Amino acid sequence: MKSQIAILSAAALATAILSAPLALAANTKADAFMRKAIAGNLAEIKVGQLAQQKGASEGVRHFGAVLEQDHSTANSQAMSAAASMGMTPPAQPSPKEQAEYQRLAALSGRQFDKAFVKAMVKDHKKDIAEYKKEAKGSDSPAASYAETSLPTLQRHLRLAESLERHPSG
Repeated sequence: MKSQIAILSAAALATAILSAPLALAANTKADAFMRKAIAGNLAEIKVGQLAQQKGASEGVRHFGAVLEQDHSTANSQAMSAAASMGMTPPAQPSPKEQAEYQRLAALSGRQFDKAFVKAMVKDHKKDIAEYKKEAKGSDSPAASYAETSLPTLQRHLRLAESLERHPSG
């Protein structure tokens, strides 16, 4: 009897040890998504503020306000998801996003509007693809956050594409 318990205990331990990397890999992927999402929200808030200051057209300034408001709300939701996952979120945009901000900040007038709108179309297309992938990936706080954020990101893409077609918007 003792040998059977020992064998079962060893088997249970081996199963736990072997499955841990799979769970860790899933959490690492969700953590990476959340870090990127939070950094992205922080970047969109800053770029939205920049568009409100530097936008030549009312459409760009309005879109900047929408970005600031919506990504502030999304970031609160993302921070809650990150906390429930036990992860430490980033406190600032990624270096790549900071460089894009600096590039846009150096522009003005119609040049700013055109570059801003082009960047927002590109960024939101990329984000939507990443969020769709995460939403389908698992039953985690990250997947729930991604799924609830998709309609807002899709609306932002439509607004950016509309401004791209009608620059004076």
